[in-house]
Amino acid sequence: MGKRIAVVEDEPLLQQNYSMALKKSGYEVVVYETKQEAEKAFANRLPDLVLLDIGLGNEQEAGFEICRSLRQKSTQLPIIFLTALDSDLDIISGLRLGADDYLTKDISLPHLLARISALFRRLDSLQTSPNANAIHEVGSLEIDNERLSVKWNGQLVDLTVSEFWIVNALVSRPGHVKNREQLMQAVKAVVDDSTITSHIKRIRQKFQRIDQTFDSIETVYGMGYRWNQA
Repeated sequence: MGKRIAVVEDEPLLQQNYSMALKKSGYEVVVYETKQEAEKAFANRLPDLVLLDIGLGNEQEAGFEICRSLRQKSTQLPIIFLTALDSDLDIISGLRLGADDYLTKDISLPHLLARISALFRRLDSLQTSPNANAIHEVGSLEIDNERLSVKWNGQLVDLTVSEFWIVNALVSRPGHVKNREQLMQAVKAVVDDSTITSHIKRIRQKFQRIDQTFDSIETVYGMGYRWNQA
C-alpha cells in the first residue's frame, strides 16, 4: 500500500480531482470535508501527509486550527496548505503554524504531485540511508540526522521537516552564506523567496523560546543567511 494522504477539502469537484490524481500516482487517499471529521480521524490515526484547505464550510480558519492541532501531535508530519487564499498574511500565518508548504488552488496537478513527492523524499532519504555520523555538534547546537531533530543547549527545538533541513544546510558550513536558492535545494521543494524568509523567521523564534539571546542565524542582506557558531 502506498503512502496515505489526507485531503481536507469541502468542494466535491476538487475532492474528486485531487483524489484521482493522487491515486493514479500510487497513494492511498482519505478525504475529509469538515474540521470535525478531520480532527476525529487524526485523533485515531495520522496520515503520511496532509493537504489542507483553510476555509471549510462556514469556518473560515478551520484549516489553520487543524494545522495547529496536527503540529502538537507531530513535528515531522508533512503538511501542505492548498487553498484559494493567496494574501501574504495568509501565507505567513500558514507557515508560522508549521506548514511545510503553502500552495494556491491554481497550481497544476503535476506540480502539486511534484511538491508532494519532494516532501516524501526528504523523509525517506534519512530513513532508508542511516548515517554513521548521525550526530553533528556545532557549539551549542546538536543535530541528529537520523531522527531529524535539533537540540540547543541540550533542549529539543521543535522544528518541522522543512525547518530542520534549512538549519542543517546553514550549519553544514558555519560562517558561509547560503543564498535562498541553496536553501530551496536543501528543503528539496520548489519554494519562493518569501517562503524561505518566513521559515527563517519561524526558526529564529523557536530557538529564542529556549534562549532569548539566540542570534546564530545572521541575515546577510542581498545575499542570504549564514550560521555563526556560538
